[in-house]
Amino acid sequence: MAYAIITLGGKQYRVREGERLLVDRLPTEEGKTFHPQVLMLGGDGTFELAPKAQVTARVVGSQLGEKVRIGKYRAKTGYRRHTGFRAKLSQIEIESIGGASRKEAPAKQEAPAKQEAPAKQEAPAKQEAAAAPAKLPDGYPDLTVAGIGEQVDSWSPEQVEAALAYERAHAKRKGAIAALEAKQKKGT
Repeated sequence: MAYAIITLGGKQYRVREGERLLVDRLPTEEGKTFHPQVLMLGGDGTFELAPKAQVTARVVGSQLGEKVRIGKYRAKTGYRRHTGFRAKLSQIEIESIGGASRKEAPAKQEAPAKQEAPAKQEAPAKQEAAAAPAKLPDGYPDLTVAGIGEQVDSWSPEQVEAALAYERAHAKRKGAIAALEAKQKKGT
């Protein structure tokens, strides 16, 4: 007989078709069906991790769990406190295991889009580097603000002026502009 391991509310449950179980309260209304995340399918001596099949479950009802009594006591002071706790639970019934396959087409379409984005970001950086003036220090568009602060003392006044113009036109990094302006004031 087939079984599945599903996860609900951070807990894992081993379920079979037609089985009812109590889980932490779900936001799904009574009588509605939902599809919990399936971690594993098994049965007949075989199993499949990260399966593409779905488990369909229906919320049968909601109820309170058993009362847990909590008591505090301190000796010789007369301090006694009692309180209780009842967990809010939902009862679900597993209707089917391995019904319809999950649709993975949207997930596959998102992955190439994420891979294309870095390539698009690299192209403008290369264009900016090509558009940078010849007086700009080597590799300036790739420098961080900390790197600019460290290297600015070794640059000529023309390079500092070109870097300042580049920052004002392109990056507008306050720390870099401050370091370049300080160097420019020292140089004059």
